[in-house]
Amino acid sequence: MIAPFRSAIPPLVTLVVVGGVWEIAVRALAVPAYLVPPPSAIFATLFAERATLFSSMLTTGAGAVIGLGLSLVVGSAVGLVLSLSRTLERAVYPYAVFLQTVPIVAIAPLIVLWFGPGLRAVSVSAFIVSVFPIIVSTLAGLRGVDSRLGDLFRLYDASLFATLAKLRLPSAVPSMVTGWRVAAGLSVIGAIVGEFVAGFSEGHAGLGIIVLSAYRQLRTDLLFSAVILAATLGLLLFGAASVAGVLLLRRLRMPG
Repeated sequence: MIAPFRSAIPPLVTLVVVGGVWEIAVRALAVPAYLVPPPSAIFATLFAERATLFSSMLTTGAGAVIGLGLSLVVGSAVGLVLSLSRTLERAVYPYAVFLQTVPIVAIAPLIVLWFGPGLRAVSVSAFIVSVFPIIVSTLAGLRGVDSRLGDLFRLYDASLFATLAKLRLPSAVPSMVTGWRVAAGLSVIGAIVGEFVAGFSEGHAGLGIIVLSAYRQLRTDLLFSAVILAATLGLLLFGAASVAGVLLLRRLRMPG
């Protein structure tokens, strides 16, 4: 119990030092609050607008989680299928790379036209941004299995399913989890960008809408507050992906 608290001390000390220097510098240099607000003003806004900001965080989180869930299912399936055939990989993989290189801001209006404004468009945006790391990590993990172990499974005439379940998937989980962690953060980015274009429906505004509104009103303290919550959301999804990976690895390595 003591070790986790000790490991948390260095980043907390860094946070306090950076926050203190920021506060002193902004006040000493008389920087206008609409340019760079002091940390005290940001945290005061976080507390004063906590109800609105928390509701917006939940709205953005819903889009990010749905998009991340879709990317986990689709990306893992695509990576698995591509790992079974080099020819299929050469035929399909370039299009996965192309999907990743297309700026999401450029195609976001099309997403809104095809899926409508609100949660669906935001979720699709989060999916498009986060699916590529999962495809890559799954493919790399499945292809990176020790060839000697593969030869041993072939020697005992193991079926494709048995080889996948008992060798390739357990060996690929660490690589896959790395992809999940990257995708977790990207899903929040995709959701925020989707909200910039897709807006919101049924009266539910996400953090992306808060950012745009605060920018137009020169409420930099509110903008920083929304950014902090977006980063917190990304950290939560990152942690969830890490825990899920550990549990999955234990499950796959259980005897029988």
